[in-house]
Amino acid sequence: MPPAAPAAETATRPSRPRLRAAAGAALLTGVLFCLASRLAGSYPFGARTRNIVDLGQQYLPYHAYWRRLLLGEAHGDLFLNWSSGFGSNFLGDLGTYLSSPFDLLVVVFPADRPELALYVITALKIATAGAAMAALLLTLRRGPWPVAAILGTAYALSGWTFNYGATVPMWLDGLVAFPLLCLVGEWARKRRRPALGPLVVAVAWIANFYTAYMATIGAAVFLLVRLLTTEDTGADTADGTGVGRTIRRPRLAALLRAARTVAIGVGLAAPLVLVVFLGTKVADPTPPTPFAPAAWTDVLARFLPATASVASPALFIGTPALALALTLPFNSAVAGRVRAGWVTAIVLVTLSLQWEPTHLLWHAGASPNGIPYRQTFVLCGLLLMAAWLSVAGGLPRPLALLGGAGALAFLARAAAVSVDIDRWTYPAAAGAVALAALAAVAALLARSRPAGRLLPVLAVGLLLAAQAGETLVTGKRIEEQQLSKVSWAPRIGPWHTEMTATVAAKDAWPHHRTDPGEVPGGNDVLLVGGEGADYYSSLTSDTYSRTLAALGFGFYAKGRHPVSLDNPVTDAIFSIGTRMRSTPEGPLELDRLPEARVDVAESPVPPLVTVRPVPPAPAPAPGSAADTAFARQERMLGSMVYTVPADPRRTDTPDGTGAILTASCPAGSEVWLWAPEYQGTATLSGGPAAASPVVFAGKLPSVLAPMQRLGTVPASGAVRIELTPEPEAAPRRGLPARPVGCLERHRLDSAVRELTATGATAVRATGHTLTAELPAGSSGTAVLAVPRISGWRCAAGDAPLEPAHRRLGLLAVPLDGKATTVTCSFRPPGTKLGGAAGAAALLALLLTAWLHRSRRTGEPAGRREFTARADPARSTEKTPV
Repeated sequence: MPPAAPAAETATRPSRPRLRAAAGAALLTGVLFCLASRLAGSYPFGARTRNIVDLGQQYLPYHAYWRRLLLGEAHGDLFLNWSSGFGSNFLGDLGTYLSSPFDLLVVVFPADRPELALYVITALKIATAGAAMAALLLTLRRGPWPVAAILGTAYALSGWTFNYGATVPMWLDGLVAFPLLCLVGEWARKRRRPALGPLVVAVAWIANFYTAYMATIGAAVFLLVRLLTTEDTGADTADGTGVGRTIRRPRLAALLRAARTVAIGVGLAAPLVLVVFLGTKVADPTPPTPFAPAAWTDVLARFLPATASVASPALFIGTPALALALTLPFNSAVAGRVRAGWVTAIVLVTLSLQWEPTHLLWHAGASPNGIPYRQTFVLCGLLLMAAWLSVAGGLPRPLALLGGAGALAFLARAAAVSVDIDRWTYPAAAGAVALAALAAVAALLARSRPAGRLLPVLAVGLLLAAQAGETLVTGKRIEEQQLSKVSWAPRIGPWHTEMTATVAAKDAWPHHRTDPGEVPGGNDVLLVGGEGADYYSSLTSDTYSRTLAALGFGFYAKGRHPVSLDNPVTDAIFSIGTRMRSTPEGPLELDRLPEARVDVAESPVPPLVTVRPVPPAPAPAPGSAADTAFARQERMLGSMVYTVPADPRRTDTPDGTGAILTASCPAGSEVWLWAPEYQGTATLSGGPAAASPVVFAGKLPSVLAPMQRLGTVPASGAVRIELTPEPEAAPRRGLPARPVGCLERHRLDSAVRELTATGATAVRATGHTLTAELPAGSSGTAVLAVPRISGWRCAAGDAPLEPAHRRLGLLAVPLDGKATTVTCSFRPPGTKLGGAAGAAALLALLLTAWLHRSRRTGEPAGRREFTARADPARSTEKTPV
């Protein structure tokens, strides 16, 4: 027998090319991603903002808040976020946006550089995806590691990454997870690493369970193809000598091992995944989105460079890599069964993107709003595996190259009529094809001169140049097209800095709330601090969204982004004692954020916990004329503070382009207009001073316009409001029956004094618990200015905590006149069940590891040696298996 040391050395040798390929792919990916940003002139290599759509409104603010929480600078904890939504389920948001291990890196960056932190995290995720794919390719079959590195980079910098992933960074965890889960499938197939496999699955599902679910489906496709196209599944020896014949393990056993691995891994992730899942069940529902498959010409166009769209799948992987994938059906050097298996899988996955039942399967049963092809990264990965299998044993023969070139030409010709084709598409593709052709010539010449090293290096260099150049053009053009077509938020700048400092100086939580008002972007309080209404999440509670909309608050994102309402009545209801109002000193631009003037308004408000001795007044019949936001505010406040004209007169302007509302109100009262669906401006005329037009932008179901103040009622008591709708909007559209309310401040002041006198004498908030001390003899109901979302438990005095009561959408605790304290604590729904599932999965993992160790300990040395040699990554066969 050979000595042990050389055998061990031989066993570790195949890992070196994988490490080189992974390192090369990671480095190349990071460099190209940064160069693409530099070419586009975007931050941090240029002045232009990257904060398009939800990147600026969700992910950037959440990462800024995550840093504060990790460093102990936030009011809440892992369970509850006191800053957003008057108290929101943070564990659910954590599992949706922040649970990736990469996101912990935010603590390394300064507080005023969350954009830089998020960019670095994004780049690291993409580089890791490239490294993982490169390592997987060399696990499939041995081959030149530089080519594997290039193809790994092609996967990491696909059109999906530039068009979707780079601006939705939590989806990038799925990009990383797919090759890792495929590797787990290989381990299950070969009966290797039964303890490490579930841990990889768990980390993938914890990092982002949404795209990990898609990656798991893709890995299942990968495993099925491998089982059907290989002969070494679960290979073992017939005796203990290491010399016996190989016996084929049943494919079903490999599938069961893989299923066990996934089940244990998902179980380990259950404490977080289940919280997110249950959070989606009570989230504000978005309108159903019917699936409409993209035109096939558009699908074909998305294989080409410099194309961008959210309505078709982003399939660009680089023209050279695509050409190599297209050679696989014609490459006779690859076993026929292998070709048939991979081609069939790729075709079926491509078709599954366009068929509604499989579309729903990919998206866990719910057609998503926005981007309908979020699973496309799986198809990109499968295409690159096909490219590798075709090229790993050497450049395909001329007939295969001609077949691939013909298929590519047909694709490019059919896609020419697509609306997604950019002016850079065909020039970039032509340049890449020319360089790839030169690379093929160099590789063919190298075959006739096997001793030379210059030609193979030249071939790899030309292939790299082709892929890299086309990738840079694609990244630049996609970013430019996105900025020109979608909404964006400015970069963080002086406005945010000034507001952050002002909020920190004035914050008085939990004595009362501090609302920073509107700051450019979204989720303002997560960026600048405070405790406001603004909250944008996929898990925004339906209870919270409906409660605020009923009170006259506005929203975006079809209800999942309620925004602050600058109204003294709702400020009193929610104990907002300090309100910031900021005015920009210049326009918002792509490359700069202007400075702003910040005004601080402080007013007396009731404490966070008030005592209501009587039940609320009877509600008007839903949909009736009296069922207004003004009436709902008064019921929640417990006092009549508005005069609401019962029948305001409406007349069209002479030119028919607008309308005029006339009504009567007490002189000196404040005129508020409630027009949630109205698009246009409203101006109060006839007042003591010229009033400025106030803009309303209601556009249901996406946008609900908030109630707004128009001015002061003149001495005559006559209210005259001029409405100038947008050109496409009808003059009377968007106005409820009683849209005008006149607020009498002296009534509101009286109500505030009464609620303060009978309310809590002290309030303490720690993490996810709020405790209030009440005056002796308090009876009726204690009402907390906190939305009654799922997960709250409350008690009066020393009574045990139980599910909280609800009063008009807020937390309520019945009082018996004896208790002098009220305590409420929040526990995200699903934590107990998820914890139990996680504990069971951990026991299963430990049992699996013990059984595997026992089996390996009792296995003869010869069998262990043969199993290692049977690893396909160590195979020297020319035909891939």
